[in-house]
Amino acid sequence: MSTVNRLNIVRESLAYWRIIINNPPLNLFDPWMFAELNALMDDIEKDKDLKVVVFESTDEDFFMNHHDVVNRNVIPDQPGAAPFFYHWPTFVTRLAQSSVISIAKVRGRARAQGFEFALACDMRFASRERAKFALIEVGGSSIPGGGGVEWLSALVGRSRALEIVCGADDFDADLAERYGFINRALPDAELDAYVDGFAERMSRFEKRALETGKKMVNARAGVPSEGELWTSNHILHGVDLWPEAQKAFTKLTAAGFGKVGDFELNMGERLGDKS
Repeated sequence: MSTVNRLNIVRESLAYWRIIINNPPLNLFDPWMFAELNALMDDIEKDKDLKVVVFESTDEDFFMNHHDVVNRNVIPDQPGAAPFFYHWPTFVTRLAQSSVISIAKVRGRARAQGFEFALACDMRFASRERAKFALIEVGGSSIPGGGGVEWLSALVGRSRALEIVCGADDFDADLAERYGFINRALPDAELDAYVDGFAERMSRFEKRALETGKKMVNARAGVPSEGELWTSNHILHGVDLWPEAQKAFTKLTAAGFGKVGDFELNMGERLGDKS
């Protein structure tokens, strides 16, 4: 797979890969990362031996962040390139319906598109000390359009989904576990060993059994269809044209959105400022 260092594959075995997210300084979701994710999905779908993939980050502060607003319309000259703002529903549907079990090992912030990516994975395990989750969009006069509404409604129910979506605040791992949108909150020092051991355990099982088990759970668990995801994506495109959304984006940019600093580290708190 061609790489520009947003993703690096560590092949622990034929059956188990770790995918390392590395896009400093903020792990923004940009077109180059999306191209690599699409190419990765091609590799995953072609591999007859692969059973488990774990996504993790080199950055202790950011697992995967919101999208890169500056470069979001760039189409890179590399395999897998596509306008991610318009092709995201297809990608997350491929991930959710893949024959491979996907795990998000979250250390740091998973916000907006990064949170939606983690939700599209089959399981999520998070650092008790370092993980934070947020759908920030309503705080910027927009709405989540990448599946966050659909995944959370199925996982946590209507009222808690409304709290997460409309409150636009950070949720730590303990509360995420209590609400049910992650599998477990673990002490940071134990996270790597636990997830690695769990993934390795599954990788020793028969692939057809894992794949069939996942298909059966997907059919009963309210996994959103690609059509439902496209509907939210289409609504988002309209919302971003609202005058109040344009005004909010200007304010967010002035506050430090997409730049290294306090605003990105403490966005949930800062979006709730009275000023």
